Amino acid sequence: MIIDIHGHVSIPPEVLAYKAQLSASLGNPDVGPPKVSDDRLREFGQKHLNLLDNVGTDLQIISPRPFHAWHSQRPHKVVVDWTRHVNDIIARTCALFPDRYLGMGGLPQATGESLDTALAELDRCVDEYGFAGFLLNPDPSEGGAPVPPGLGDPYWYPLYEKLCERDLPVLVHSASCSAPRESYTLHFINEESIAIVSLLESPVFTDFPDLKIIMGHGGGAIPYQIARFESWRVKNKNPETFRDSMRRLWYDTCVYNAEGLDLLFKIVGTDRCMFGTELPGTGTEVDPVSGRVFDDLKPVIENQIPWLSDDDRAAVLENNARSLFKLPV
Repeated sequence: MIIDIHGHVSIPPEVLAYKAQLSASLGNPDVGPPKVSDDRLREFGQKHLNLLDNVGTDLQIISPRPFHAWHSQRPHKVVVDWTRHVNDIIARTCALFPDRYLGMGGLPQATGESLDTALAELDRCVDEYGFAGFLLNPDPSEGGAPVPPGLGDPYWYPLYEKLCERDLPVLVHSASCSAPRESYTLHFINEESIAIVSLLESPVFTDFPDLKIIMGHGGGAIPYQIARFESWRVKNKNPETFRDSMRRLWYDTCVYNAEGLDLLFKIVGTDRCMFGTELPGTGTEVDPVSGRVFDDLKPVIENQIPWLSDDDRAAVLENNARSLFKLPV
């Protein structure tokens, strides 16, 4: 079975119309979310599944689309309302295709706000929908100001405590970017790189040894630049290598080429990686060399990294996700 842990829900335009209404009114008045029929959700869910079927994916964990996170919007109430609506749509989509989708919720975040609304939404989505995990945006300012604290900061501790209490994983995934020096795609890689260093140079995993954090997009730039951080550890006489510290985290395979995946597997180990493609997303363009879409990663893992054993491939494509997300065998 092929389990893709990094997918985003496909939504009909009626859902986005609610976001436009909230943006125009700033929630005053709030006419409430639109009535979206099961037939419409089934239509978009099936189109999404057609793409998964083409690449052999059996189950995908779906979450909000990051560029719709809207975390920098004010007042914060509209972010809460929008996030709840998207989570409801995810839950309904999963209910329509229970054998193909599993829900991963969004959190209503905002720099400078407490995490109370995020914790409340987490509890709601677990209690009402049984969501298997959540997205965590390390930059709720979305490239703007104020600059948020790093994920090693105690600001995030109430969320970490809740995740451990619920025994749930969280996928670190940045969102929109308003900074003129960064593109949307580059912002993801930068924020995920910052998140890894912030976490691993902090006492987070001493304070929360059972915390399950997945790094999106293969850990950003860190695997490629690991020697810099190894040197820093030596300089500071830290007895734990940075490579060993990286194994406290989990990583998806949303990297899109064999060379990048080969390096990721060698740096962190196949026992810390899970199949993730974001399909359909940024990688859903045809590679002129292979003739396949870039996010068709199953044949890359199966055929283009010769040193992987059958057990390595099974761990990445299925078994690690089953264990981390507590899926039935």
